[in-house]
Amino acid sequence: MDRASLKHDALPPVPAHIAIIMDGNGRWAKARGLPRSAGHKRGAESVRRTVKAAVANGVQYLTLFGFSSENWKRPADEINDLMGLLRFYLKSEIKALDKEGVQLRVIGDRSRLEPDIVDLIEKSEQQTHTNSRLVLTIALSYGGRAEILHATRQLAQQVASGELDVAQITDEVFESHLYTAATPDPDLLIRTSGEQRISNFLLWQCAYTEFLFVETLWPDFTEEQFNNAIKDFQTRDRRYGTT
Repeated sequence: MDRASLKHDALPPVPAHIAIIMDGNGRWAKARGLPRSAGHKRGAESVRRTVKAAVANGVQYLTLFGFSSENWKRPADEINDLMGLLRFYLKSEIKALDKEGVQLRVIGDRSRLEPDIVDLIEKSEQQTHTNSRLVLTIALSYGGRAEILHATRQLAQQVASGELDVAQITDEVFESHLYTAATPDPDLLIRTSGEQRISNFLLWQCAYTEFLFVETLWPDFTEEQFNNAIKDFQTRDRRYGTT
């Protein structure tokens, strides 16, 4: 029987964890003769739509790449605009997220963020930490290689202090030292804007993740496209290296 003829309830389940590289804000703004900040603001609206779609579809974990460790090299004005938008989002959206049962987590190097932003993050995480309808993780000042190095240094210190034996370092032990220790690996990674790379995002975690690259710029990414991404995932045969 053709898969298309199967009943909806016969399809594989929706991905438990979806990760998204939200790319294309700057190009969206440039195409309209607007400052890059306008693209970032419109991109924040796409975040709202996507969170809503994730909840509606029963996705359990949604991880969004908000600001990479490499993004610190961008012009100071753009970084200031992004940090201002982050402040606004944390202040204005957290009540709505909490009401919808969304738990917020932030991963990345917080030492480079302004103290007031770190304070807002910590308060938001605390306010929503018991919610379980959706775990929304935002990667800020994040880099996959830096995360792996961070975990490696922690393990090396434990070995040097005699707390841990080298032979005890398994995949599970290593993963427990990653920023994403409390989160399962992504089932599906979506990147918008047509670029076909993962740009130092969740390098360890994406070993068996399904990738989907879409041409749409992030500010134009819709709930329908999110739903279509799930449908595409449901047609894939995931073998994890087996036959």
